[in-house]
Amino acid sequence: MATPGSSARSGEAPAAGSFTHLVADFIGVPAQQLRDTTMLTGLLIAAASAAGFAAVGAPIVRQLPHDGVAGLFLLDGCQMSVHAFPERELLLFDVLTVATHDGRKAFDVFVRRIAAREVRTERMSRG
Repeated sequence: MATPGSSARSGEAPAAGSFTHLVADFIGVPAQQLRDTTMLTGLLIAAASAAGFAAVGAPIVRQLPHDGVAGLFLLDGCQMSVHAFPERELLLFDVLTVATHDGRKAFDVFVRRIAAREVRTERMSRG
């Protein structure tokens, strides 16, 4: 295990500050897109591929009881999630990754396919 001030060796957890967290709010999205679990599943897969992430399994995307959709895609060294709120015309997108991968490439896939009136993003270093 790495000690404070030392770097992690192969097989150990990445060093502090070596994660990037990107969050995005897609505002003004047509409700039809936000209810489309097949499309959102496909976008998670395409986004992971575009960013070079290795999948650990298939994405889990579910219709929620009150018309929304939630999805989670576990990837090697990171994760992506979506939460859709059709009644608010809102899609929340989240990608947490090791700093060696660029989560913006995954984000770009969503930007090209989601018809939002406005997109707000924030990117931060984690760990």
